[in-house]
Parts: sequence; structure tokens; C-alpha cells
Amino acid sequence: MRFLLSFAALSMVLGSFCAPATADDKAKDTGTVTDEQFVMKASASGLAEINLGMLATRRAANPDVKKFGQHMVDDHTKANKELLTIAGKKSFSVADRMDKQHQDAADALAKLEGSDFDRQFMSQMVKDHEEAVALFTAKAKDAKDSDLRAFAEKTLPTLKEHHKMARDLADKMKNGKQR
Repeated sequence: MRFLLSFAALSMVLGSFCAPATADDKAKDTGTVTDEQFVMKASASGLAEINLGMLATRRAANPDVKKFGQHMVDDHTKANKELLTIAGKKSFSVADRMDKQHQDAADALAKLEGSDFDRQFMSQMVKDHEEAVALFTAKAKDAKDSDLRAFAEKTLPTLKEHHKMARDLADKMKNGKQR
């Protein structure tokens, strides 16, 4: 099952359009990425969190996982709108879809049900947010563009909280303490 909320669609809703590019064009690591690569990585990651969160709201068995999924949709939609606005002002390209890694994860998750889905989804959320925290921490320190640096600084506490929530819920599920 392929499902996508694209930045192109999101930008049309917001009324500002940036030239889209694929997430495959993004840099491979979170180390030293340019500001434009950061926008591409962050936009692809944000789309992934929205899409995976939407999947969780439909497929999760555990009500806490469903709630976490909706939380991802809400928070990452808000952050993506802000990033899209900044990217539009700077003429930075944004991802028009999830990167291959996240699409593969979404495809695998779409085949799972019940507690198998819940555990795999939460494991993916822990991994995704570890990567996002690293990326945003780096950009909060070294972004050349002051608007991107401010965006990274502002978004970082939310990503850290998502990571903590994901770890806590994943641990709870591993220990068999599901609702």
C-alpha cells in the first residue's frame, strides 16, 4: 500500500509553492549538511512522520500507539508548514515524498497487524527520532541561515520529547505492559 502526503500538496494548501525535489537527492548523513540539504532531509523526515503517524491511527491495536501516531501527525504537520514557509522564502527545494528508507518502512508496516504493528511502529519511531534529534542538533549549532537555525532550535525540544515518548512506549510494549 502506497500512501503519501506530499509537500507539494501541503504547499498548495498553504498557498506557497517551492520547487519540489525528491528526498533521494538529500545528503546521506546528518554530520555536515548544507542548509539546503537540511531542508530536504527535514522535509522528507517530516513527511515520513506524518504518513507513518496516519498509518498508526488506522492500524495500531494499542490505544497509546494510536494516540502517539496522531500526535506525530499533528506536531509534524505544524513543523512542516513552518519549514515550508522558510523554504519558500529562501527558494530551497523540499522533498515531495518520503525517502526510500521511510517508504520501505511504511510498506513493511502496512503488512503488519495488531501488536506486531505496534511494536514495529514504535521501534521505527525511536530510530527516526534519534536521527531527527541528531540532524536538528547539528543545524541548531551550524546553520548558516539564521531562519533555519532558529527553526532547528525551536523544533529540537519537540523532537527530543517525541524521542522520549517513543522510547518509553516502546519499552512499555517490550515489557508486555500494553493496555
